[in-house]
Amino acid sequence: MIFKKAVTATPDIRMCFQKGLKALGGNSRKISLADNSKCEGSLDIDNCTRTLYPQSNRWDYCFCYRNEIYFVEVHTANTTEVSTVIRKLQWLKDWLNHQAPELNKLKASSRHPFYWIQSSKFNIPATSKQFRTVVQAGIKPIPALKLP
Repeated sequence: MIFKKAVTATPDIRMCFQKGLKALGGNSRKISLADNSKCEGSLDIDNCTRTLYPQSNRWDYCFCYRNEIYFVEVHTANTTEVSTVIRKLQWLKDWLNHQAPELNKLKASSRHPFYWIQSSKFNIPATSKQFRTVVQAGIKPIPALKLP
């Protein structure tokens, strides 16, 4: 259980490991895995780090599937929220580098590790500055995440 070991080796989140996609609660319905038995566990990063980083734009979740970690933000997908999600992504990358190096080592390499899953409809016009920003950041919102 490499994911669980990485979680317990990270002081900020040591006690937050959950089996399967349990940490995602109702948002787990937005994740579709070809083989659920290959999901090692999940973590609610936002709730686990809230008291440590109360003023930060914290990322929502991560889960381990086929020995790789995927990071998921379930958030409104409209133009006014683009800068918030970009700040959350930057916070996550900084946190992984400085506070969670064991998780960082396991982030997905077979495909993109970071996903913005829209909590409702998509409302970022393709002609907008915000759309160009999310595309450049590599974090364009998707309705759901399906992994083979």
